[in-house]
Amino acid sequence: MIRVVVAGALGRMGQRIIEAIRDTGGVTLVGGTELPEHRKCGVEIEFEKDGVKSAVKITGKIEDVLDKSDVVIDFTRPLATMQNLKIAQELGKAVVIGTTGFDERQKKTIEEAGKNIPIVISPNMSIGVNLLFELTAKAARILQDEYDVEIYEAHHRNKVDAPSGTAVRLAEILADELGRNLGETGIYGRKGIVGERSREEIGIHSIRGGDIVGDHTVLFAGMGERVELIHRAHTRDTFARGAVRAAIFVAGKDPGVYSMRDVLGF
Repeated sequence: MIRVVVAGALGRMGQRIIEAIRDTGGVTLVGGTELPEHRKCGVEIEFEKDGVKSAVKITGKIEDVLDKSDVVIDFTRPLATMQNLKIAQELGKAVVIGTTGFDERQKKTIEEAGKNIPIVISPNMSIGVNLLFELTAKAARILQDEYDVEIYEAHHRNKVDAPSGTAVRLAEILADELGRNLGETGIYGRKGIVGERSREEIGIHSIRGGDIVGDHTVLFAGMGERVELIHRAHTRDTFARGAVRAAIFVAGKDPGVYSMRDVLGF
């Protein structure tokens, strides 16, 4: 049985991950973390699996629960994730990271940590979105420079980073396949008299509102036709199931930084 600690256990994603653990064979919940100021931090929550009930501690210090775990699943925020990663590395625990919004220094730190522990990191752990990554790469290879490419994404009003990590990854895939420098050709929204669109641009646009779970569209616009690749998430459960699948994959793996492509066998 793979033993999991969920960081941010009482948040929207944390609660869905716990439910996914409950419904998935071969994995169980042994602890959770929350912000120290959270009203339920320090309490024990009831966790039931296969008809057996247990009390799971929710703590503000991950080291309180990490020693009895195999894997940490972390969908928190960059600073918290980096703190959790440091402790996981000290204790030799595997980590699944679904947090987005890392800066370049933090990304480098994750790469370095992968020399010591196994890590799965992905901006989106949905099976469908990872299929979208594959289809986007294939479409770009086929359509090449004859089609203008744009990405637009929509998320709930509480999302703190923009564009989404998934949109950024889609832009990186397009840039790689089309031989472009994303730092030079990425256009993040447009306003004013911006002039005609250049062939090399990769447009990336964000919408925030309501309770939208997550929509992503990759548009290839040619003369007389357009191709759109679309993924819409209806529930956070799809991300939670992917995260638990990643936890099962990474437990016991050699040190390294793995992606959902590795988890899914693409």
